[in-house]
Amino acid sequence: MSQNAEPRNGKFSEEVEIQGHIIDSLILPKVLDEIIGQGGTFEFKRVQIGHARTDPSYARIQVSADTSETLHEILRRISDHGATPIHLTDASLAEADIDGAFPDGFYSTTNQRTELRIGGDWLPVAQQEMDCGILVNELARTARCVAMYRVKRGDRIVVGHRGVRVLPLERERDSHEFEFMSSAVSSEKPKAATVRRIAAEMRATRAAGGKILLVAGPALVHTGSVEYVVRMIRQGFVQVLFAGNALAAHDIENALFGTSLGVYLDRGTSAEKGHEHHLRAINTIRRLGSIRAAVDTGLLRSGIMFECVQHGVDVVLAGSIRDDGPLPDVICDVLEAQDAMRAALDGVKFCLMIATTLHSIATGNLLPAWVRTVCVDINPATVTKLADRGTFQSIGVVTDVEPFLRSVVQELELTPQERPAATTPAS
Repeated sequence: MSQNAEPRNGKFSEEVEIQGHIIDSLILPKVLDEIIGQGGTFEFKRVQIGHARTDPSYARIQVSADTSETLHEILRRISDHGATPIHLTDASLAEADIDGAFPDGFYSTTNQRTELRIGGDWLPVAQQEMDCGILVNELARTARCVAMYRVKRGDRIVVGHRGVRVLPLERERDSHEFEFMSSAVSSEKPKAATVRRIAAEMRATRAAGGKILLVAGPALVHTGSVEYVVRMIRQGFVQVLFAGNALAAHDIENALFGTSLGVYLDRGTSAEKGHEHHLRAINTIRRLGSIRAAVDTGLLRSGIMFECVQHGVDVVLAGSIRDDGPLPDVICDVLEAQDAMRAALDGVKFCLMIATTLHSIATGNLLPAWVRTVCVDINPATVTKLADRGTFQSIGVVTDVEPFLRSVVQELELTPQERPAATTPAS
């Protein structure tokens, strides 16, 4: 607690400020709700409201509480919404005393843009990710997020909230913003407009040089959606793929045997001994050594994994305890898989998650808040779980996988002349 948090009239107080588009982005109401909800009180010292849509607003607020502990907790919570103490100090650092653990009192990061005050200057925190610590190199004047298991003894880690400020994600004002969709999900919402806007966002991402990440579950294969994913890859709308052993195994099963889970996808009937097909597919790839080897030898000639090899898609297959085989390309060490996923996220600006709860939540935990994220699943619980676990920027679409992908691909394949003018993002 700073010197300005000394008790006055029986209260502990400190002044904070927030600025930006704090009204229409609901940042100010969130700050006030946190203060009241934690048992504190507030008094506005200065308020300046922007007149035009592009004008920022400013608020200076005195926060008070009955105890220093309560005030500290309030300041900690509202700092995640961008509320910064008026009387600034540098961030506090402590050395990690053992490998694989933070010092006590470490600062736990959010997925929003964060800056750190070192030597009187504000430094951006790189590799933004939720639920990490902040590793500081004072000599190089750099700061970045670091996972707990990557901490080394002697690392300089931020402790406490002093000298840390969060820059909350504000509502955008360009014409291709995601205002068209609420974070609330419903299977009864009209899908056509949603699909058009998603396709428009994907085109805008690629036009700006950003990468598109597809996070996919095996239902893409089971529902007969492989051809749509293949078309997206061929058209340059997938640069990174995150999945598990199941998606790749059933995709290869489909390519080699025409089945998924032993069922012929073209006619919906079970193959004789079809339950063995995915195992035989995995075994075939394991004997060759890799999926790429199967492509290079001409054995694997179609499907999602084939197209990923052909078009240079960066694929990360993360394993699980229930995997058969698994395929030789699957990363079975979960920490190694996390690192591979982090490395593949460089340059990703749009993420489409389809029919996978586990991988969607895992990816959401790694994504910074400014990456546009759409989660599609027939189960509403999947899309709500993603938001509940901190990926608040995610837009949920509750629908069947196959018709959704079919519609998105059809929109992506429209020529500029065929697209409705209202769905084309401004440059």
